[in-house]
Amino acid sequence: MWEERNKQLYRAFEFKDFRDAFAFMTKVAMLAEKMDHHPNWSNVYNKVYIHLSTHDAGDVITTKDEAMAQAIDKLL
Repeated sequence: MWEERNKQLYRAFEFKDFRDAFAFMTKVAMLAEKMDHHPNWSNVYNKVYIHLSTHDAGDVITTKDEAMAQAIDKLL
């Protein structure tokens, strides 16, 4: 589940292996381009960490972040 941390939406995802994690990141990247809203994220082996905030609004959570989080969840 997404949680609020430091004025950002945060969620950690765990996959079977690196390939599955990277495939998920590829899907999120395509979604981010489509929504024109790009996450701050990182990947370590089978884990993907995503932080969402709206830079144009002063790095706080906005409806753009909530919509992005919901769209990411639908990829799972």
